[in-house]
Amino acid sequence: MNYRAFITGVAGLELKDDERAFIQASPPWGFILFKRNIETPEQVARLVAALKECVGRGDAPVLIDQEGGRVQRLGPPHWPVYPPGARFGALYDMDPAIGLRTARLCARLIAADLAELGINVDCLPLADVPVAGADAVIGDRAYGTEPAKVAAIARAVSEGLAEGGILPVLKHIPGHGRATADSHFGLPTVDTPQNELEKTDFAAFRPLADLPMAMTAHVVFSALDPVHPATTSATIISRVIRGGIGFQGLLMSDDVSMNALSGSIAERTKAIFAAGCDIVLHCNGNLDEMREVAAETPELAGIAFRRAEQALASRGKVQPLDRGAARAELAALVNRAGT
Repeated sequence: MNYRAFITGVAGLELKDDERAFIQASPPWGFILFKRNIETPEQVARLVAALKECVGRGDAPVLIDQEGGRVQRLGPPHWPVYPPGARFGALYDMDPAIGLRTARLCARLIAADLAELGINVDCLPLADVPVAGADAVIGDRAYGTEPAKVAAIARAVSEGLAEGGILPVLKHIPGHGRATADSHFGLPTVDTPQNELEKTDFAAFRPLADLPMAMTAHVVFSALDPVHPATTSATIISRVIRGGIGFQGLLMSDDVSMNALSGSIAERTKAIFAAGCDIVLHCNGNLDEMREVAAETPELAGIAFRRAEQALASRGKVQPLDRGAARAELAALVNRAGT
């Protein structure tokens, strides 16, 4: 089967007949789940299996945003509440080894939760570096305000996911921390000079350039491209993401339906590919929009195909885990940073 270079959501708790027909006619490379798709472990596992069966691929990527804190699609009563990224940063400030251990352990437990459901990709870690006055959309999701610290914790998180057989997605490259607007609702513009961006925002991503997948930021960096957000900027993708940062893995857009982007869904999709992204992400489950994306999306081929295959091949062997002992250790570590 030839897959198209997009990732799609679906509308509800089970796959509908018209969604199934669409997916079979225009098979995406992968899928993404949201809270609207989640009820019980058994239901989620059935949905994930149905999505993979629909494209005839047991290793089809199924993504989720399971960070902990405010961004956690799986939650009570069936799944634990995990701490936000800022908690790891607070522990790191007390003792770097403890901060890194906590981040890695938390990610390993998240990986175990996801693997049980057949989910194999987590949109984590974040390497965004927030600044005072920025929009709260990142806020306590971030690991800190020092690039080296952020990169170290992000590395620990990615290693914890990998130990559980889950692919990490680095976000939001080349940085969402300075944005003064939530890109779900509007287009943020960052006017910081390039030399400052290189020392802060971009610096946090550089040590993570070897990760297999990354998600772009819907943010305008006026010093580099005053018109286009990073997602649709050939300049930023080539000069910053691929060049300065050195990321050579699979580059996917943030959600094409977010209000930070302008034009029709079809126009946005074309712009994303023209800028140099490998994969377009569409999240909201609107079937009409999904068809627009598919119509403008090429088959996954060439260097994008190779990057996708390399990402899937990078999933390591699952390491043993005593989940009870790990949860007890995590609780004890997290409590050191206060509530």
